[in-house]
Amino acid sequence: MTTHTEAEIASQPDCWRRAVASVPADALPREGERVAVVGCGTSWFIAMAYAVLRERAGHGETDAFAASEFPAGRGYDRVLALSRSGTTTEVLDLLATTTGRSTAITADPNTPIMTAADEVIVLDYADERSVVQTRFATTQLAMLRASLGEDLTQAIADAERAVSEPLPDALVNAEQFSFLGAGWSVGLAQEAALKMREASRSWTEAYPAMEYRHGPISIAAPGRVTWMLGTAPEGLRGQVEQTGGTFVESALDPMAELVRAQRVAVARAFARGLNPDEPMHLTRSVILSS
Repeated sequence: MTTHTEAEIASQPDCWRRAVASVPADALPREGERVAVVGCGTSWFIAMAYAVLRERAGHGETDAFAASEFPAGRGYDRVLALSRSGTTTEVLDLLATTTGRSTAITADPNTPIMTAADEVIVLDYADERSVVQTRFATTQLAMLRASLGEDLTQAIADAERAVSEPLPDALVNAEQFSFLGAGWSVGLAQEAALKMREASRSWTEAYPAMEYRHGPISIAAPGRVTWMLGTAPEGLRGQVEQTGGTFVESALDPMAELVRAQRVAVARAFARGLNPDEPMHLTRSVILSS
């Protein structure tokens, strides 16, 4: 029987196609605006990726924050809030106090975020039944990348490959994972590590790739995996392999490589007798009592 998580992971290429074909014209940050992108958990990591991409594209200063850590008193032209559920307490609290224009991206049109933000983009076709977030996160990032003028044709083709290729046993059975990224893929590395923790309770860490040699490489060893999302710094593969550890790197778009990591997380969950749809101690949304 296929779990919800498996089906949602497999649907990502189609969701990305739909997202890039229908980028909202007016609701997203405009070129030149000073923007803060906020979210919690997965949404925070997607915010990190978009912030780097937006600045790199020359669209304006863009900062990413966990919603609970938004710097009080700092002015922005727009706050972009990412929330699959539309009910996350920290995001709603922030939107209630922000002074600039606000836009929210959500999956559920029947939630408080619909009135909390000035403008709302609903990606209901990418909503999920699994607690573990996969396709909503990547679909909103696909839309955001397209809004910056990126052509995602190759990324979607890479995702098609990522959802169908066999998974190496060495990844399914590894003892530990360190995910690495550079630039916008640092956020994706953090998200890959989170998926491993949520779905399979695995020991995972994540770092900017150039920081890995500044301490974290000390845990590399046989049976442990260092997984690069994007292009690795020169010489890093050799240094990891000298420890006996496994180094993973591919030519896939980093967002498609995240899809591969999602699949490994699910495979590891099954190997441990866990249900990836219902990770331990987690719910779809964190709603705090007042």
